[in-house]
Amino acid sequence: MIYIVLGVLAIAIFLIVSNIYVVQQSRAYVIERLGAFNRVDGVGIHVKMPLIDRVARRVTLKEQVLDYPPQPVITKDNVTMQIDTVVYFQITDPKLYTYGVEQPMMAMETLTATTLRNIIGDLELDQTLTSRDVVNTKMRAILDEATDPWGIKVNRVELKNILPPADIQNSMEKQMKAERDRRQAILQAEGAKKSAILVAEGERESAILRADAEKQAAILKAEAERQAAILKAEGEAEAIRQVQQALADSLEMLNKSAPNDQVVKLKAIQAMEKVADGKATKIIIPSEMQGLVGLANGLVEGTKAE
Repeated sequence: MIYIVLGVLAIAIFLIVSNIYVVQQSRAYVIERLGAFNRVDGVGIHVKMPLIDRVARRVTLKEQVLDYPPQPVITKDNVTMQIDTVVYFQITDPKLYTYGVEQPMMAMETLTATTLRNIIGDLELDQTLTSRDVVNTKMRAILDEATDPWGIKVNRVELKNILPPADIQNSMEKQMKAERDRRQAILQAEGAKKSAILVAEGERESAILRADAEKQAAILKAEAERQAAILKAEGEAEAIRQVQQALADSLEMLNKSAPNDQVVKLKAIQAMEKVADGKATKIIIPSEMQGLVGLANGLVEGTKAE
């Protein structure tokens, strides 16, 4: 009897321990009781009733990524291309995720493929290649609304690769090469233009500098000539002043010595000689000096005779 009690007790302890579980961070457990939804257990330690409760689904609440393989899509202008899509989503309601749809990941993939075909079917090839942001925004809005009953929130949708047919790729590469050549030619022309402008600017600056140098040289030359003329005029004025001073001094000496009329007249003759200076062709002598001149000539001849 004791062994039976111990056995029952051991079984009970085992059942209790085996039904104790811990829910980790960012996870949730959906619990069913007798096949019907009972509760959602969050982070922490929990106990379920043995043989009655069971964990229907373990759900991760982290953001997840689905990378789908390339899907064939036809554009509005009948070009078939391969597009692979990446979807970022997060489970917000574990109950709806468990009971809302069968195989939610497959449902997400199918919904993404059909939504992508519908959106690309309204766009032409050029619009598809240049309107990734528009396509991403439309797909996110449609998928987020469609997956709300499944307890899923679509955070972001990205077109990973867009692969047009080989012949279109070749045409696009040729067009890109022609565009690059055109831009290169434009850049070279602009570079040559800028170089010519710089050369012209340099020549203009050089001409301005040469003109300024010549102007400064002319100014310095004129200044030097002006200074030379001033110095020459000052020298001549000084010479005249000295001559006048000497004449004044001689007259002052004559006045002090009280000269007679004969001496004064003789000085006048000497002054007339200086006036002539060997260059005058005609000299007018006052009448009162003519007798004195004759007397002076007589004295000179007499001296020569002796």
